[in-house]
Amino acid sequence: MVRGFLTTMQARFPDLPLVVMSALAEGADQLVAEEARGLGIPLIVPLPMAKALYETDFESADARTAFNPLLEGAEVLELPILEGSLPEAVAAGGTARDHQYAQLGVYLCAHCHVLLALWDGKDSEQLGGTSSVVTFHHWDVMPGFTRQAARMRQLLADDESDLVYHIVCSRNRPDGEPAPEFAPFQAWWFTTDSQAPRTYQMPARYERIFARSAEFNSDAARYSGRIRSESWPLITDDCPPQIAPAVARIDAVFRKADWLAIHFQKQVTFGLRATYTLVVLMGLAFIAYADIPGIEGANLAIWAFLALFGCGVVLATIAIRRSWHRKDLEYRALAEGLRVQYYWAVAGARDTRQTKFSHDNFLQKQDVELGWIRNVMRVTGRRGELIGPADQAGGLDYVISEWVDGQLAYYERKSAERTRHVRLTDRIGRICLWGGIGVTVILAVGAGTWLPDAAGDWLLVLMGILPLIAAVREAYAHKKAERELIKQYQFMGRIFSNARRKLDSAKDDIERRAVLRALGDAALDEHAEWIMVHRERPLEHGGL
Repeated sequence: MVRGFLTTMQARFPDLPLVVMSALAEGADQLVAEEARGLGIPLIVPLPMAKALYETDFESADARTAFNPLLEGAEVLELPILEGSLPEAVAAGGTARDHQYAQLGVYLCAHCHVLLALWDGKDSEQLGGTSSVVTFHHWDVMPGFTRQAARMRQLLADDESDLVYHIVCSRNRPDGEPAPEFAPFQAWWFTTDSQAPRTYQMPARYERIFARSAEFNSDAARYSGRIRSESWPLITDDCPPQIAPAVARIDAVFRKADWLAIHFQKQVTFGLRATYTLVVLMGLAFIAYADIPGIEGANLAIWAFLALFGCGVVLATIAIRRSWHRKDLEYRALAEGLRVQYYWAVAGARDTRQTKFSHDNFLQKQDVELGWIRNVMRVTGRRGELIGPADQAGGLDYVISEWVDGQLAYYERKSAERTRHVRLTDRIGRICLWGGIGVTVILAVGAGTWLPDAAGDWLLVLMGILPLIAAVREAYAHKKAERELIKQYQFMGRIFSNARRKLDSAKDDIERRAVLRALGDAALDEHAEWIMVHRERPLEHGGL
């Protein structure tokens, strides 16, 4: 059944590389890993503690024998000792060791897209056991390890991270039969959906999320050459060399997302400018139709009007079918999420006692289809979350310089640039509007008296076209959310400025990391709001 599940997932999502994450514990973990190896599926192996210490928990010689061969060629991740604990306490067993296993369960849930549970369906109080891990995957609460309040921020939000594939199994012990409502080898998708928590087909909303992830991979592959040569990295020469390998994956995906966001932003800008240019030309054609004497001239003008409208429809159709607007916003959202994820990882700005990761709350209030962004962040951040205190030397100062100071300068510069641009275009719009009114006054006063007919014809054209240009400019500014963008730049500038002052007055590194966590949360929240503003203003036929 495990092999069938894995092959089905490979066939269903051929553009998404399938990877199995397993701690290779005795029993089901090793069984799944062996099936994955047989299918050529890569393994990621997070260990709850040091390898030598972990092996002492294997009860059978067969499990110990199988462990090391499965590690060969796998990506091995050793989870850090939790804050407030000591290696000696973990080695001694008891609560400290149980908490390491609980941390493993949290880590697996946080960084997987589907939790494969070979489970008897019985509730258990065993900390870090299958039951508690499934509970955490669904509700972000692991009794004995997390607080109920851990998820309060997004308690009522839709959650795409709760997907479990449950294969019912029995256990090798006297009371090992499955829960009464289950039978061995039953299998289904298991979510927190109150109406249909168990289904034999993957729920549609998860299908859409995986499809969007595959689409991102496809776009990145299509432009891979240009991305390699033109993209800007997060990792700079000043990044501490001992940290760079752990965040290399975040950097690689950021470069793809950032370049693609810029690419589709250019497409959207082109589409908007072309659309509103067509609107102006259509206005000219209409004026010509109304004012050109003779049937032949009028026919030419009306055909020009229809041709321009047709061009606009074609342009809007291309933009919609190729998802320029959606990809511009979503890829930018992914890039900004990865930026925060990168700097938090380098600075060591995550508390290991907390169960929330940088991706967990990002865009939770928005359309559930944006859950694919969190899915990408789940897998890219798996190594960055494990940077230990010994490797964080210099990382904190680097982040303050690169992120805080760099973004502060960026927002101040962009705010000034956009303000100048909006003032200039506002001035042009006012000139066109009042110019049109002035022309109307001249026509009202001079028509039929001192104003020549030829001049009147030209003034009539100006009377129509100048207010049209002013209206089109205003519509373009609304579509681009120019004033809202300036406010965002100014707000973020204040946020980063406040963060810089608090960092300067912080007593120690713990306080500085707390400031960086708050700054990251503010940046993610503000960008989510920006996404919502722009999602309501797509390029469409109605723009004509």
